[in-house]
Amino acid sequence: MPIVTHDRRTAPTALRLLATSRSALREAEHADSPGERYATAHLAALRAAAAVLAARARPDDARSRRPTSAWVLLSGVAPELAEWAAYFAAGADKRAAALAGLRTAVTPREADDLLRDSHIFLALVETTLGLLPHSALDRAG
Repeated sequence: MPIVTHDRRTAPTALRLLATSRSALREAEHADSPGERYATAHLAALRAAAAVLAARARPDDARSRRPTSAWVLLSGVAPELAEWAAYFAAGADKRAAALAGLRTAVTPREADDLLRDSHIFLALVETTLGLLPHSALDRAG
């Protein structure tokens, strides 16, 4: 595995979440069904969002609000990712239906599109956190 260049201030928790996001994307690539591929790719994006929250959120952020989704929190701590947050938030119901086993919840095209978009989002999150995206490292060597 290549060494990732990162800002030393990046929280270890954020780095672990990014690693689990990459792992979920690999799992999604090998999923047998569109629903499984979609749900796992969506989970990968959620873990990438959680990495941003771990790196940027302050303890005051959670105390001042009632429970809310990670996507709403992401928009608050990383406004530059707000459109991505809205996109993934819109897919949460499909993910839930896919996880519930509803075979018609997701088409193969939707699953493939979300997998591609989750890869892009992870690379963007890595860049946002001051890391060299793994996808760039894969191409380099």
